[in-house]
Amino acid sequence: MAPLLSHAAGQSVAIAPIPRGRQRLAPKPPAAAAFLRGLFPYRPPPAKADLLRLIADQRRGLETQSDPSRLANIVSCIDALAASAGPGADTVSDAAKLSGTWRLLWTTEREQLFIVQNAPVFRTAAGDVLQVIDVSGGALNNVITFPPSGAFVVDGDIEIQPPQRVKFRLIIAAYDCYRFTRAKLRGSNWEVPFPPFGKGWFDTVYLDDDFRVAKDIRGDYLVVERAPYSWNG
Repeated sequence: MAPLLSHAAGQSVAIAPIPRGRQRLAPKPPAAAAFLRGLFPYRPPPAKADLLRLIADQRRGLETQSDPSRLANIVSCIDALAASAGPGADTVSDAAKLSGTWRLLWTTEREQLFIVQNAPVFRTAAGDVLQVIDVSGGALNNVITFPPSGAFVVDGDIEIQPPQRVKFRLIIAAYDCYRFTRAKLRGSNWEVPFPPFGKGWFDTVYLDDDFRVAKDIRGDYLVVERAPYSWNG
């Protein structure tokens, strides 16, 4: 390496280079997001813990159907949780965060609760109830599992409309952009198809890494957690 030069009293003075073994390299700065997370760790809003407490004993919403007081408290808590994210918070543009296998914790959707409640009529019991979202593929699956191998599956197409909306429609409809393309009741080695059905939209009113709350066109609510596994049909 050529010597570095400094100037003192008009004279050039040679400064020996620092031997390579003694050089110090500045540490690489951490990524901005990781650095900020270290300074300001994420703290879930209090309303999240309150909501989880309120729905814990509600059997995915079956008990809430006959308890209007509990329903009112849950909805109030959902409103507070949505407000904590800020007005108009964008909850759907982050494809990686919205996509995934989401497992039902609680809902007011009558159709799902009807199937869950009446599964014993078919000598089975409902397992996990899932909503599988693939933003990049424009796909959605609503799944009610019947272990060990049965499932009621609704396949759909979706289109994201920030800041919070996912729209849907029937194949034959000309309204907006998420459509249920088919539904089927499936066993280990059999499958019964159903006609296409369903149209509308749902808004994701709250989303974090492992928890999501949605409200749909009919005013129904869906509270889900990120499942510890991926469902791929």
